[in-house]
Amino acid sequence: MKPIIALIALCLLVLSPIQNRGSDWPQFLGPNRDGEYRGKPIREDWPSQGPPIVWKERIGHGFSAPVVSGGRLILFHRKGNQEIVQCWKASDGTPIWSHTAPTRYRDDFGFDDGPRATPAIADGRIYTMGAEGLVNCLDLASGKEIWSMDCKTTFQAPKGFFGMVCSPLVEGDFVILNIGGGNGAGIVAFDRKTGALAWKTTDHGASYSSPVATTIRDRRYGLVITQTGLVGLEPASGKVVFDYPWAPPMNASVSAATPLVIGDQVFISASYQTGAALLSLGGDQPRQIWASDEALSNHYATSVHHNGFLYGFHGRQEHGPSLRCVELGTGKVQWSDSSLKAGTVTLAGDSLLLMLEDGRLILAPASPERFRITAQAQVLPMEVRAHPALADGLFYARSKQDLVCVQLTFPD
Repeated sequence: MKPIIALIALCLLVLSPIQNRGSDWPQFLGPNRDGEYRGKPIREDWPSQGPPIVWKERIGHGFSAPVVSGGRLILFHRKGNQEIVQCWKASDGTPIWSHTAPTRYRDDFGFDDGPRATPAIADGRIYTMGAEGLVNCLDLASGKEIWSMDCKTTFQAPKGFFGMVCSPLVEGDFVILNIGGGNGAGIVAFDRKTGALAWKTTDHGASYSSPVATTIRDRRYGLVITQTGLVGLEPASGKVVFDYPWAPPMNASVSAATPLVIGDQVFISASYQTGAALLSLGGDQPRQIWASDEALSNHYATSVHHNGFLYGFHGRQEHGPSLRCVELGTGKVQWSDSSLKAGTVTLAGDSLLLMLEDGRLILAPASPERFRITAQAQVLPMEVRAHPALADGLFYARSKQDLVCVQLTFPD
């Protein structure tokens, strides 16, 4: 029996780092960039006063989402004329370090002048992109700058309506960004260790969507929604595999939801009369399964998938969207609820966590039968737009003024 016990102990030792990494939320939309939490189960019997607030911090402007890795929480925000990457101990909010960079960005619409792109953390390094296109690589332990790149100046990347907003994707040896630069620099990749340009491709303008990467039938894809459509490329080389036309009919539009990969299919969605489409990948060109502007047209919040159904907000934020459940394979609407207005959706087990713009956190079953609220709590004031993070049972969300940590599991 002793050799068996020793083997089990060795397996546990080898697997423990993987389990720890699985409890992190190190990039936009979580570990797999799909809005799904796969850590320990969250509790569904919230106290009458709501789940416990573990800690709270006053912060600056922006819609950049929090990220968590190795017990550290990172937030990108703005105070005065400084864009700040700030690090706290994730469990209790103890400040650890902050890194600042000057900014002169101004929102033409007076909406918000802070960064919108969410940092990515990989192998002890943090990658950020500011509203003016300044990309920084920082050391997670100390906040020390390792390298930086000014995309606006180097690649003549335009400001757009709301600044540069692509959340960096760390893929293999590279950091991939959708910047809409000139001279074939619509999509660029940098060596993640040195910041050297690895490749650039397309003349597409940038959308407000961030890229994802996936392997389908032994082929690795980078998937990027640009102003022109969905680009599928080889992440290692930048070679374009396909260019699927899919764009709003009007220039004054915002395609912000990220492509959602489900097996060998990808769901893409946008408002402004663009609509949604489900595509099958695996060859040189995607095959359309269905497309509709009446099913689930996301404005800024990416939908989630659970057991063959999509859950997300349909319609533009300012026009009163509805929360919907849609059958993945057909686009058929199962139910629609217009009582909540806008927000984001995170999947945790069999439950939906809805972080609404009015600061309410709502728990509801991910069920195609009907929409039913089982618990809710006011965890933030108004003006919540950023996606949240959920790591090791702690839910992190931000408004334009506050960052909050909420305990969603039973204390150990």
